[in-house]
Amino acid sequence: MPLLQPKLSLKVSQRQILTPGLMQMVSVLALNKLELKEMINAEIVENPVLEEVEEHVPLLDDVAGREAERERPAEEMVAVAENSPEERDPFEEIDFGSYFQDYLDPGFRTGNNFESYDDKPSFENFLSVPQKLTDHLIWQLGSLNLTPELREAAEYIVGNLNEDGYLVAGDAELLDGFFGEGTAARIGPAPPLDPAENRSLEAMDPPDQADDTSSVPVDDQPRTLLQEALAIVRRLDPVGVGAATLRECLLLQVAERRREYELIYAAHPAPGEADAPLRLQTACFDAAALIIRDHLSLLQKRDTRELSKITNCSVSDLQAAIELIRTLDPKPGQRFNRTSTRLIEPDVAFVKRGDEISIVLNEEDIPTLRLNHGYKKLLTQAGTDKDVKDYVKERYRAALMLMRNIEQRKSTILKTCEAIIRRQPDFLEHGVESLRPMMIKDVAEEIGVHPSTVSRAVSNKYVHTAQGVYELRFFFTEGVNGPEGAGTPLMLLKRKVKKLIEDEDPQKPLTDDHIALVLRGQGIRVTRRTVAKYREDLNIPSTHQRRVRV
Repeated sequence: MPLLQPKLSLKVSQRQILTPGLMQMVSVLALNKLELKEMINAEIVENPVLEEVEEHVPLLDDVAGREAERERPAEEMVAVAENSPEERDPFEEIDFGSYFQDYLDPGFRTGNNFESYDDKPSFENFLSVPQKLTDHLIWQLGSLNLTPELREAAEYIVGNLNEDGYLVAGDAELLDGFFGEGTAARIGPAPPLDPAENRSLEAMDPPDQADDTSSVPVDDQPRTLLQEALAIVRRLDPVGVGAATLRECLLLQVAERRREYELIYAAHPAPGEADAPLRLQTACFDAAALIIRDHLSLLQKRDTRELSKITNCSVSDLQAAIELIRTLDPKPGQRFNRTSTRLIEPDVAFVKRGDEISIVLNEEDIPTLRLNHGYKKLLTQAGTDKDVKDYVKERYRAALMLMRNIEQRKSTILKTCEAIIRRQPDFLEHGVESLRPMMIKDVAEEIGVHPSTVSRAVSNKYVHTAQGVYELRFFFTEGVNGPEGAGTPLMLLKRKVKKLIEDEDPQKPLTDDHIALVLRGQGIRVTRRTVAKYREDLNIPSTHQRRVRV
């Protein structure tokens, strides 16, 4: 049996290793203006060698002159002061401030011992915090008279809602999470509902706290508690939260609309035939609930003829039910989970000056960096500790690397924008319809860099033009060749497909073959499969789903 023993061996291999400077250059190139500003400010705080050049900060020559002035002998400064005395104007010695304060007092004045303006709280403390769906529901639960166990169960259910307001956890998961692992297995599955009762969770009324629950079996009490808590959550605002599926969410909203209408109508009945409007509206609610519960696929196909037969409604009554469904919110929780508005500030501007278009980099509010020469003395002074010198040298190298990468970013963006101007002059003059196909690899070959460099240079950056503000990546689009070899950008082709579908007859929508035929007539060679792919990219339904049947 061979024994294990150490052994030396040589191996030759090639690997690509990104140096710290190259990694920083890649990351800096991908930043837009706002991100670059934040990154520079963070580096200034971390690196003491870096400092920002401000307008009110004196230059090094001015500082050196002032230091030389302070080093002059004190006697010389006194002599200069005695030889050139300044004459004071007697008029300036009058205290006009006290005069107006003593004789022109408009009323009560607070003393100096009161708080100053600087001591007052900032207005930022009064800004409202966006309210989330969970906060909104917990606030409503706080106004209800619930038992501690029921309140805790309701808050637990609220915590399991997703951003759309749906209850994503199943029955077994809720039981095990609230009562402990193994509770669902001990209790067993929930008994099936009797189809004859036609009961559904969306029609459940909130439980009465005074109801006697002693008749509920002990094994079923955990499930009953969660069901009662779920019924309470489903009656909170916004209506539809706590549903497990889209059907339940919409049915909850229809049931709440019906309840509100009946309450309003009962408080203000119409004279004469008071039941006629109520019967019409009730029929509308019934038709809407029937369509949502069993025939959403027909509604998606816009098959109004079949829906009219199933619901036994006239065309006008059916349209009223469909309009009611359109007013429902399929994602009730999204109104409380809106993302903050993203601030867009152009990094570049294309300015037309005469017959030429100039490139202007937006460097406003971006700190201008310089090296602090005070730390340079630590490298030349005798007696400086070696660790201090090594730290200062490392900080100087990091500062120089950052400044070079920022200049490299600026140069790359300028070269890329120059290539865009040379290749897209018609767009800058006439607009989107004159946009030409342009690939990233072609621009990269033109300016002599790798395509990934151009991709990072145009990523998440915007340009201000006479046609509006666009993302730099907007100008890069592949083309679809026509019969004469002229290229049509893919984006314009999708816009043409969308325009043709928007202008079609709803009762006789265009097929993909017809759209391809129309585009061929305009000099664009595309197949039916290509049109179908573009239509799916635009989230446009098929011809069968777009057809409106009357």
